[in-house]
Formats: sequence, C-alpha cells, structure tokens
Amino acid sequence: MIRIGIFLGGNSREREVAFAGGRTVYDNLDKSLFEAIPIFVDSLGRFILLEWEYLYKGTIRDFYPPAQYQPKDFQIYIESLGHMPRATIEQIAAEVGRPISPADFSELFDVAFLTLHGSYGEDGTIQGLLEWHGIPYTGSGILPSAIGIDKATQQRLFQKMGFERPAYQLLHRSDYLRMDSTALQQLLHDCLHTLGNRLVIKSAHQGSSIGVSVLRNPSLDDWKKALDKAFFIRRLALEHWHRLNAEQQRTQIIEWIDIREGLGFPMLVEYQDEQTTLYHPHQLREWLDRHTSGEVTLYALQNTETEVLIEAFIEGQEFSCIVIEDLNGKPIALPPTQIIKQNEVFDYRAKYLPGISRKITPIELPEAQIEAIREACVSLYEAMEGEVYARIDGFITPQGKIYLNDPNTTSGMMPSSFFFHQAAEIGFDPSRFLTYIIERSLQVRASQPNLHFKSLQLLERLHALKDKLHKQKQDTIRVGVIMGGYSSERHISVESGRNVYEKLSASTKYSPIPLFLTGNAKHWQLYRLPIHLMLKDNADDIKEKIEQYKKHPIIEKIKQEAQGLTAHYAPDAFFEPQAVHFEELPEMVDVVFIALHGRPGEDGSLQAELEKYSIPYNGSGVASSQITINKYETNEILKKHGIAVAEHRLVHKKEWEQEGQKLIEAIEATFAYPFIAKPTDDGCSSAVKKVKNREELLAYIEASFRAEETLDPMLMQRLGLKPGAPFPPRDSFLIEELITARGARRFLEITGGLLTHIDAEGNRQYEVFSPSETPALGEVLSLEEKFLAGEGQNITPARFSEDPEENRRITEIVKQQLQKVAEILDVEGYARIDAFVRVYSPEEVETIIVEVNSLPGMTPATCIFHQAALHHYTPYDFIDKILSYALKKSKNTKLKHA
Repeated sequence: MIRIGIFLGGNSREREVAFAGGRTVYDNLDKSLFEAIPIFVDSLGRFILLEWEYLYKGTIRDFYPPAQYQPKDFQIYIESLGHMPRATIEQIAAEVGRPISPADFSELFDVAFLTLHGSYGEDGTIQGLLEWHGIPYTGSGILPSAIGIDKATQQRLFQKMGFERPAYQLLHRSDYLRMDSTALQQLLHDCLHTLGNRLVIKSAHQGSSIGVSVLRNPSLDDWKKALDKAFFIRRLALEHWHRLNAEQQRTQIIEWIDIREGLGFPMLVEYQDEQTTLYHPHQLREWLDRHTSGEVTLYALQNTETEVLIEAFIEGQEFSCIVIEDLNGKPIALPPTQIIKQNEVFDYRAKYLPGISRKITPIELPEAQIEAIREACVSLYEAMEGEVYARIDGFITPQGKIYLNDPNTTSGMMPSSFFFHQAAEIGFDPSRFLTYIIERSLQVRASQPNLHFKSLQLLERLHALKDKLHKQKQDTIRVGVIMGGYSSERHISVESGRNVYEKLSASTKYSPIPLFLTGNAKHWQLYRLPIHLMLKDNADDIKEKIEQYKKHPIIEKIKQEAQGLTAHYAPDAFFEPQAVHFEELPEMVDVVFIALHGRPGEDGSLQAELEKYSIPYNGSGVASSQITINKYETNEILKKHGIAVAEHRLVHKKEWEQEGQKLIEAIEATFAYPFIAKPTDDGCSSAVKKVKNREELLAYIEASFRAEETLDPMLMQRLGLKPGAPFPPRDSFLIEELITARGARRFLEITGGLLTHIDAEGNRQYEVFSPSETPALGEVLSLEEKFLAGEGQNITPARFSEDPEENRRITEIVKQQLQKVAEILDVEGYARIDAFVRVYSPEEVETIIVEVNSLPGMTPATCIFHQAALHHYTPYDFIDKILSYALKKSKNTKLKHA
C-alpha cells in the first residue's frame, strides 16, 4: 500500500469546502492501492492526525473545538480560543487526534494529497513546506500556486501575456482606510466613468466567490458596503444595535462571525480612540452592550484582505474548465461547463448546495467557440506553468471574446464538483480519477531534484501494486442504487445515491450499479446511468440529459485526445443511459438500495414494486412506509399509543376554497401564533415555515394551493424564501403547534438514528444510536443547515446534561423512547427520528416526536453517520449493515414461504 496523507481543512475562509473535499478523496481512494491518512489542518496552523470518526461530521465546528468548548448560542472555530494558553490548545487538539509536526510527515505517509483551498493551501505555502521535508504532493508546485491565488498579480501578468482582461482598478487597503466620503464618491465616479455602470468588486486573495459583489449604478452607501465586504470590514451605529431584540442581536453576530460572508475571529473593534481585539462571540456581545452611542468599526484580523479589484462587469456566459495533463505532460482541456445562476454572483450557496444553480456540460455554444475556450484555458494553464491539473473559470461574451479570470490550482472536490463532473465525461469515475492525479503528480515531482528519487520509487511501487492488485470484482454482490425521483427532495436524493454508490464502489464486497428513477406519480421509468450522468449537478440535469441524450462532437473529440489516459484508467467506461424495466432487475441486481426521499421511495410504492419481483431492498416494508410518509397519520398513531406529539391539524385546499374565512378563524381558535406550517409528506425542510401572524398564514396558503408550478417572486418575498428554495404546490398541508420548553430545565431539538439486526433465532433487534443535537440558527432547521458545507450544527451526542453520568442516563431514556416509536410503526432496516426533548429532571424526560424518516438522507456528512461512528461503524460499515439486513430478511422470508 502507498500511504496518502490527505490534507483537509486549513485556516482559510474556504476551510469547510476543503474539509468536505478531503472527505470525498478519503472515501474514493482505491483501497487496493492506497491507505488514506487524514491530516487535519486547523485554523491556527496545527497539523492533526485526525481520528476517522470526525471526518463524517457536517462541519469542522461540529467536532473542533469539541462540544464542551462550544457556547450554547453560537458556533466557534478554534481561533476563538486562540488567546488561551498554548498547552490548553494542544490538549484540545489531542481530543480529536494526534497533534503532529512536519518532521513527522515522512513516518506517517508517502504522498500528500492536497485539498486545501485559499491562503496556505493554494498559494504555494504548503507546497514549499512539503518540499522542504521531502514529501511528494499532488497538483501544481509553488510558482503556479502563488500565481493562481493572487487575482491582482494575475491581472497584470496575464494582460502582459496577451490574454483578454476586463478593465479594472486596484484599490489598496491602506488607501481605502484613509478615504473620506468625498474621496469615496470621487473614486466611484471615476470607476463608473472608466469601467461602466456595472461593477464587480472582489477580494484579491479569496476563492468560492467570498467577498464578491456586483453593483449597477451604485449609490455611495452601496459602494461603501461592497468595499467593506471585500476588505472584511463592518460598521455599526451603536444606537441601532440597542434597538434590536435579543434574537435579532444574535442573528447579527452570527452574520459577522461567519468566515465566508462575515469577518470571523479574531476581530479588531475600533471605537473612537479605542482599539480592542476580540476572540469570542460572547466578548463581542458584551463589548457592544457596554457601549451605547456612536459608530463602531469591526475588522477581520485573520484572512483579511490587502487589495480589492474593481472590474468592469462582463456580459456573457460564465464557464469553468478543468485542464489535466496526459501521462506525457500534454495539457488537455476537458469539456467546459456553463454555469446558470439565479443571482448575478455564483456565490458559496449556489456553488455547493444541490439544486440551486445549473451546470451544463459542455457549454451551449457553437463547436468553434467551445474549442476556442478550451484552447484559451490550455494557453493560460501553460502560461502560469500549471502542473497535473487546474480549474480555470471565465466568461465568453456574445461577440465571442473570452475572459479567463480565476485559475485554481486546487479544484473543489465535492462529489459533484467540476473536478469529478468533467472527468466523468471522458469515462473517469472518482476513484480512478484520483489514482490518475496521484500517479501524474508523482511523475511531475520526479522532475524536481529534491523529490526525484522518492517519487520514482513510489511510482515503481504504484505500478507493481496495479499489476498485482488490479481490482477484478468477481462473485460480488450487485447493488442497484436507485436515486432521483420527482419529489422536491430529488436533488438531495441524488446526493445520497451518489454517496452510497461511491462508498460501495471502493469496497471489494459490492458492485454498485447506479439507477435513476424519473417520471411522475402515475408512471416511473428507470435508467442505468453512466458515471458522467450520475455526477451531473442535480436530478433535473440528469433527467434532461437522459431525455435528450446525444453524443456531443466536442466530447467525442476530447475522448480521442484523452484515449491514452482512459485506456489506461477507465477501459470499461460506458456513456449512454440504458432504460431498465423492473422485470429486468432480478437479472441485473442482487439487492436494491433505495436512496430516494419522499415519494415514491418512502411511501411503500417502490417497495411494493420490488416485492413483485422478489428483490431485496433496504429500509422498512410497504405497510410501515405507507404510514411514516404521512406526518399526520404517523402522529395520530403515535398519539393513540401514548407517545407525545405536537398538536396538529390538516388544512385542505377544498376546505380553503369553500370556506376560507371560517378556516382561518378555526385555525386561529386552535393554534396560537407562532406555529409551524409544513407539507405532510415532504422532507429536507422543504416548505417548512414558522408562521407568526395572519398575513404569513395567508401567504403560506396562497403558495401551497396555487395552480401554477412556478412560485411568484413577490410571494417568495412574503414567505422569506431564498432563491431556489423548494416550495411545490399541494392539495393539503399540516399545521403544528410550535414546540417550546414549557418550563423544562433543558430543551433540545434532536435527531436519532437506528439500525435493526436479525438475531440467531430470526428475531428483529434494534440498535438505537445516541441522538444528535440539531439547533437551528434561524426559525426552523433550513436546507442549508442540513446539506451546505460549513452550515448548521450537529452536536453528537446531544448535550442533555453537563453532568456526564446524568447525560448518559437521560440519553438512554430518550433512546428507549425512540425505539418504542420504531416498534409501534414497525420500522426496520434503519431510520432517523426527529424530535424535541424536554428535560425536567434526570428521571422526568419528555420526547415529543416530529417525524420519522424511513429512508433518511445518506449525503456525505449526514448526522446519522456521526451517530454510527460512535458505534464504531464507518459509513461503509453502516451501509453494509443495512444491505446485510435486507439480504438476510429476504432469505428468511423465502425460507418461511418454502
């Protein structure tokens, strides 16, 4: 085995994406060739040999600093404790792994796989450190990395090289801080005159669109706010702060301490002639509460910005293109992807939250223009002396002029990122693409004198391993992984299905087959997916490509150019989707893993269809699924069995149409504002709303019972929905009382997972995990908090008490209550149960059930994996247990019938 040290996390503002990307690499490395070693880089620059369990946390803050150091009302990174003694920080680091130094690297791993983004990751710093210690690493070296991180240097350098650049002006931080309103107004006037009436303001050293604003004929106030945003500065009138209520103040602090769109810590507070450095949100709140008048200015002290680019806005299509090298070092541009945004900026949310933006590969342009983009990207890659691979972003105008604006020497490595997405177009699955990246990187490092011999030795070992251990999957269990669907949860379903597929494909026990379900409630169609379709951005992209499938001349040309690579790494790749009938499944698969959410995966329909053909499947059976899909029916059954649930009622469209005013009066007579309105059979926080008054209730009813599919923008605004937020029309919805503490000394929102097993006598046994605490940052737990890298908070195990023994006893009581719910509803296989818990005393604990998910999300960082890790199950082990139960249950059923 070759030991691969995966560097993830880091101290830049993009650390959460780097952490999630590192986890993707960890999961997808070919286990017959490589041993994955997670090297976590914290935001104070420490290296930690991370315990594997922490890889599957949703965010870095879910495990580091550990829960006992996290305040109850905020989430912090380790830099908020950076003012503590060094020995204390070292002790905290030791709670999640083994702190190491660069001198330890060579003993722990052979090759460094870099997934770090931004400062210290893409700027040549880590590359230089690894070269100093004689460690080969992936990707570009010091020089191209230093160029790739610095947008200001790129402007000057690439312009001199003859590349098209938008007109721009560079503003230095020191100059900006000296400007008064007159000078700022003059700068704005000059920029509008020389650059046009639409301006792009961007931080010179940030990625993931952090610090970027687009302005059209801005006012002086908008201009100043955009420059402050790019320099990571915020200003506040203290009188305004004291007019906010406690929750509004908390929301404001959360915005300021966010490392992407806010400032983060440490933070410099400037007030009159006073300057104070703050590290913690509680310190910030206390400082603001002590001062009552005047203006305060807040500055980021870590990952701040020294230069800001002010550019002319480019009218055109935005694209991203991965350039890779063949094994002879010749660069090949993969098919460029067009980005269709809902806002002018392809921001962090649009980049990393499934279903918010659309990515079309290749970009929809005449072939000659696509080739021109590819040629320009290769030219830029060569000009910056790129190595192994790079991602190059840009625009093409209606006149065909190409602007390349952001070369990235470390691409994002999320499961559906451009990195994997475009490589799949020529036949690479993620595992094989990562093998290529490692092998090509070793070839490049072998050309460096200080890494020459070590890299050559590793190449020889890799080739010997590939010859000896080339994966020949024989007698494996064939698993059909069904993803997609047609519910509002279809995009998350694709994320779940991809993750299950990738975990299984890295094993020697299973051979996964990706299957995509599309259609409607009356008719379904299954397709076997080639890798390049499975890795499309979301379910709608996959469906569109299936329905309009045709070979694209540009992709066919790139396949020919890359034939030397794909023949070596992906000789068995196929490219056309294949329609599959259910009656054909028994010949194709041994078991099915249903990765669908909502209908028809969680309502028993698909389960019934699979049972027709005696195909084993994961999760609960038909009858149980039919119950748990319906939140109202689930709660009614649980209430009859003495289980605490929220007071609730259904609201029907016919009832609204026939007696609208009477309906409103009946709701208001039963439920006090605020209350919760939500769908009866959708999950993933789709259309869940805290309704605070009659106006919001009327808006919710209007949106739910609308005739058209598209939601009116004004109605979205009334409901406070973000762009792309799912809110499909329906014929009924559910109203529930807002569950509150009611005097409990501890009140938590939790989610608890479980597994079932079959014992030697054939009886079902429940294994209930310690639940996670899932505090919402807003009114309800949002889609972003559940699935966006770096958002949300899942504390596992939940903190029912600060006393360890008391916490253990309460946890056991809650687990017993969750198991009782599962038994009443005949849940099996696995499930996730969401609930609120009121702790009045260690003996008096009330669990109020919210919903039961019979096919919970299986996305890479879902909290059910955190819980399984406490029971020593890796995500693969967990999925293996689920499938093993399905196969054993099927075998027992057949024996009984025999």
